[in-house]
Amino acid sequence: MTILVTGGAGFIGHHVTKALLARGETVLGLDNLNGYYDPALKRARLEQLGALRGYRFVEADITDREALATVFAGEPGIDRIVHLAAQAGVRHSMIDPYAYVEANVLGHVTLLESARRLSRLRHLVFASSSSVYGLNESLPFHETDRVERPNSLYAATKRSGELISHAYGHLYGMPQTGLRFFTVYGPWGRPDMAYYGFARAIIAGEPVTLYEGEGLARDFTYIDDVVDGVLRVLDMPPDPRVERVRILNLGNRRSEPVAHMVALLEQALGRRAIIRMLPRPPADLIATWASVDAAQELTGWLPITTLDEGIPRFVDWYRAYHQSF
Repeated sequence: MTILVTGGAGFIGHHVTKALLARGETVLGLDNLNGYYDPALKRARLEQLGALRGYRFVEADITDREALATVFAGEPGIDRIVHLAAQAGVRHSMIDPYAYVEANVLGHVTLLESARRLSRLRHLVFASSSSVYGLNESLPFHETDRVERPNSLYAATKRSGELISHAYGHLYGMPQTGLRFFTVYGPWGRPDMAYYGFARAIIAGEPVTLYEGEGLARDFTYIDDVVDGVLRVLDMPPDPRVERVRILNLGNRRSEPVAHMVALLEQALGRRAIIRMLPRPPADLIATWASVDAAQELTGWLPITTLDEGIPRFVDWYRAYHQSF
């Protein structure tokens, strides 16, 4: 049997694929290697994966119906899917909204249309986001919270994906789990994420932008903990007698000031940051904080990596990858 991982050259996709291969699974990766951030990093991830037994890769776009149909027709053994392909980035959705609707809405539908025809499909796990909580002010965020007030188009498209999956679960009996990821960070991460950009700026002696006002905080979740959660969930499809589609938070169970993350970067890099304060953009949440009670009750999963442990690990990788020192 084969597991399809879309967004397989991405940050989370790379780590999930490595973990699946390590336990003896056969994995088919799919990614369009778009230029939202440097494709060289994506190709470096793929180079690492390509050396591992049981891995194959197809370059294709999830919005391409014919390409997906060809992939699925040639892979009748696909029985599980980890759908991570998406257009990421909250602020960029204000610059290129069409890319988000295409990848996160049309792409989601296109994948589900192909997936629903798989006779052996046991479970489809897809990436959602903590951004769907939008203008909610009650912390921590629970899966049962109302999520009807997105504060970015990115959030709206990720919530749309959840709703579309519910429709497909109802209509076609597709067992699915949506995972709301909370600020995932770590080695091989995305250059558009704040912690990555802050490291680059500190090394270059350039300003690090923080936002004015109190309370700016994030639930920073280390990549190894996220991978553990994804695999545990993948192995436990919804019970059709109870539900076809479910939504779970994967976060670190704590909301930590962004300023503390900067201080950890300073310590690990051995350099002080030049801080520049600006007004907070309307698309950015003030704080995120995940309740993970549902994921823990279902799978026994709990995150174990603190930010104080995770940031130095990221810096070690950053130094080696960029050869900055």
